[in-house]
Order: sequence, then structure tokens, then C-alpha cells
Amino acid sequence: MADDRKWALITGATGGLGQAFGQALARRGYNLVLTARTSEALAAMAAELRHFGGEVVVEVADLAEPDACLRLKQALDARGLVVETLVANAGYGVQGRFVSRPRDAELGMVDVNIRALTDLSHLFGSAMAERGGGHILLVASTAAYQPVPGYAVYAASKAYVLAFGHALHRELARRKVLVSVTCPGPTRTPFWERAGHRLNPMASAVLMLPEAVVEASLKALYAGRPSVVPGVANKLITLSTRLFPRSLLAWGASYFMSNAK
Repeated sequence: MADDRKWALITGATGGLGQAFGQALARRGYNLVLTARTSEALAAMAAELRHFGGEVVVEVADLAEPDACLRLKQALDARGLVVETLVANAGYGVQGRFVSRPRDAELGMVDVNIRALTDLSHLFGSAMAERGGGHILLVASTAAYQPVPGYAVYAASKAYVLAFGHALHRELARRKVLVSVTCPGPTRTPFWERAGHRLNPMASAVLMLPEAVVEASLKALYAGRPSVVPGVANKLITLSTRLFPRSLLAWGASYFMSNAK
């Protein structure tokens, strides 16, 4: 019965991973709340996902705005919707040297990747803890494991997500709220076009499909694992970061993430 379905909220819902999360959760029998900045893209995605038989609600929001997360929570409360699973997927990166990038572009990454994710986790995590159950999936990146020249702020923001998520996993476990962090490597999504980055052959060789990343991520979340790195190659890369000093990791990351010539 549709009335028995739980609700899942996906932020950054119209991107490659966001769309894949929507499809995967709809197949698992969830009703969905989709949020992103573009109403037209959200409407098109909602129409597609309703074919799975559940309800789909759209909320347009720019999470870079200071009170956007609070307004989103209040809008869902007004509808009487109880979010059982939060997928904090919204985030972006822009390639370029830090001092050469516009100040607003760098601070915007902090606003979305860190502040909004923290705010969402508090707003919805608090409600889940009061009810005694829920799931929170935070989307980080393999960039969380080392400094990445050219993506200095992005990589640092994802390191925050990874550390934050591991702490929440322990804090909320006794309230039966499962928190997991997923750390995808290069994935075939519009991220690279927005970042202004043409992947070199080495990075292109380990590109994963969004669907594979999402399945690994949700499997880890519902199994209660604190974090997951989807893909064998990505696992090996992140494991190797434990063996070398940060100076060498920064050099390697710079080479791995250099633009194609």
C-alpha cells in the first residue's frame, strides 16, 4: 500500500547521483521528496519516478542560502511528511587554483558542501532521534582522504563530511539512527562539466556508473556501516593514502586529477 511507504529526502536530486538515488529508493518502495535549484528539472524527474508507484513531492531550494534548510524542513512539516531516510547528496566542486578562483565560488562550496549538509543533518537527525529511528546518508568523495591541489576547498569540505559522518554514526547509534558516509571516486555525472574539468585517461579509466555507486552506498547505509568507498579501484586508492605523507599524496592527487591534454 502506498500509505505504508516511508519517505526519503534527496538533496541535489537532479544530478547524476541524485537521479540514481531517486530511482533506487523508489524501487525500494519509498515515497520521495526531491529538492534542487531548478523547478523544471525536478518536475521532469518527479514525473519519471512516479511510475514506480509512490508519491513524489518536489521542493525547489538553493541550499547555498542561509535559511534554505530550515525552510525546507518547515515546508515538509507543514505537509505532515516524516523523513525516514535523508540522502544529503547536494554538493559541487570547481577546479582551479584557490587564489585564482572568485571568492564567492570558493565560499559557495563551503556553504553547500559543509554548512547545508550540517544543517540538514541537525534538522532531520534531531527529529529521527526523537522518534527513535531513521537513516542518514552523507555523500563525500575519495577526495576526502587526501589534499587535492586544484580542488583545495572541495577536497577539504569532503574531509569534513567524512569525519562528521563517522562521529554522528557513533553518537546516534543508541537512538537507532543509522548514519553512513559514501565516498565515491570519479563517477560518470555532470559534476565534471560543472567543475570545468576534462578528465585525463588515468582518471577516466576508473569512472563508475552512478547506479553502481548508489547501490553500494545504500547497501552500506542499511547495513549500518559507518562509511563505504564504492569500487575496487577506489578502495585501493584510499587505502594507499594511509601509507604516504600528505605532501606526497598532494603531488599524486594533482597528477591524477590533472586536465586531459
